[in-house]
Amino acid sequence: MKRTGGCACGAIRFEITQDLLGIGSCHCSDCQKASGGGPNYVALAAQDALTLLSGSPKLYHRTGGSGATVARAFCGDCGCPLWSLPAHEPFIPVKIGALDAYEDLAPQMQIYVASAPPWHTIRDDIPAFEQMPPKS
Repeated sequence: MKRTGGCACGAIRFEITQDLLGIGSCHCSDCQKASGGGPNYVALAAQDALTLLSGSPKLYHRTGGSGATVARAFCGDCGCPLWSLPAHEPFIPVKIGALDAYEDLAPQMQIYVASAPPWHTIRDDIPAFEQMPPKS
């Protein structure tokens, strides 16, 4: 299923051309900063499934919890977070709020729950991982 999305001001538009790999919420401190305090909800897209249609996002590079570099893409005009580019991963976490339609998406797992403040809701009906889930 193809999905489209973009930033708040419309300067950046993208599409995801393949089915999503999964949906999750991240409670790491970097995601809390990007979201304004809450967890960050992401849809995992295969790397070759995301196509930039217009605009050029700015990238912020940081070392992630794995020790590898993570680039966070955002609109340089409105500041809207768009997606992340984790090194050595076959997927791109796209911010659910950057998608045009996401009513049908719900988290299937929660990561970095050890970093969540006590007021974050950690659901007990889906898997929760202290940090990243183990690679299978």
